[in-house]
Amino acid sequence: MLKKIDIINSEHYNWGINCEGWHFLKSDSLSVIKEIMPQGTSEKLHYHEKAQQLFYILSGKATFEIDAKIITITQNESIHIPAKSVHRICNNSNEDLTFILISEPKTMGDRINIEN
Repeated sequence: MLKKIDIINSEHYNWGINCEGWHFLKSDSLSVIKEIMPQGTSEKLHYHEKAQQLFYILSGKATFEIDAKIITITQNESIHIPAKSVHRICNNSNEDLTFILISEPKTMGDRINIEN
């Protein structure tokens, strides 16, 4: 059965400090999520044993730390993060950051946090 998917009919969750996500696709082999990060928020440094990820920026500016390197990407740009790469996304700007996060396979149970 075909079904239109949007933030109204998707599973919603909160994470971090005032960050939000919506599961557009949630299967064992593939995850597609829309997320919003308010200004000044960041994720904890971590890696995934199996999952590779692609972040596609819809609006705002994302700063990534990936394997101790810093890269900034903006609207209509994306970045691929291979499995086992230590990374985090930060919103150091003064506006909300909105992006699509694609993970293959899903990251549930595959995340290893790095203690700071």
